[in-house]
Amino acid sequence: MSQFTRRALPALGLGLAAPAIASAQSFPTRNLSIVVPFAAGGPTDTVARLVAQGMTANLGQNVIVENVAGAGGTLGAQRTAQARPDGYSLLIHHIGMSTIPTLYRRLAYDPINGFETIGLITEVPMTIVARRDFPANNLQELIEVVRRDRERINLANAGIGAASHLCGLLFQSALNVPLTTVPYRGTAPAMADLMGGRVDILCDQTTNTTQQISANQIRAYAVTTRERVSALGDLPTAAEAGLPGFEVSVWHGMYAPRGTPAPVVERLSQALQAALREASLVERFAALGTAPVAQERATPAAHREFWQADVARWRPVIQAAGQFAD
Repeated sequence: MSQFTRRALPALGLGLAAPAIASAQSFPTRNLSIVVPFAAGGPTDTVARLVAQGMTANLGQNVIVENVAGAGGTLGAQRTAQARPDGYSLLIHHIGMSTIPTLYRRLAYDPINGFETIGLITEVPMTIVARRDFPANNLQELIEVVRRDRERINLANAGIGAASHLCGLLFQSALNVPLTTVPYRGTAPAMADLMGGRVDILCDQTTNTTQQISANQIRAYAVTTRERVSALGDLPTAAEAGLPGFEVSVWHGMYAPRGTPAPVVERLSQALQAALREASLVERFAALGTAPVAQERATPAAHREFWQADVARWRPVIQAAGQFAD
């Protein structure tokens, strides 16, 4: 390599870096897209649309939610992982980001290293519920009935990898009682059959059960968090109701494709944090039985650390259950 060439390389590197820095400083200059890897109207979609409204106001550009449902949330995740890493293609996904690496043996993208974390959004409590006429008045009675009549009782979920599937796995593990599971193609049909009395038990997010519980359309036994949920103040925690240690919440986080410039990631995180401080979002979240996470958790580094720990937490649970998806 000539002396001229060696001297020219640093200058060439600076020249290439300048446009990237400039674009990060002016970001964004056009509409952004948030992929939700589930159907419209579901819990994750609801969270994403509220966040998108707040980020639109902060970024000065429209943030559009796009539903790319299918394959337990992996289709939408794959689309984002393979998108151009410029900050305009984002993903909002739930706790499935922690379980997909173990649940799915073959994926067309890297489920962990294929993303930059933007920040955590919320942790949604789960509820243990049953059809309205289920013969148990409280959680202790529910446990007794399940253990006694396990062969005749079924447990609904919204499909492998869904929040209700994961909560159901923990419920069976906590009771050491395997139940017949009935997977559905989404939360809505699972809830419809529970209200119709065609399935017995469901463990799902407050964002999907609060309205039905309040309307007395289903029977509720407990929330799966350490503290009670304000929107369901009369509903005890699992620990209070006699199932200590049964704690699970469905968190939602935001991601960008791997390689998105750090200044752009930081700008997106700032916009997310601003959206989570909006009074209207806090109010809407409260009505759904949840709340935004603390600001220090809505950062790229904090979410990455939390996510990695959750992957490690769920791996042995899934492996012990032996329920994998192809």
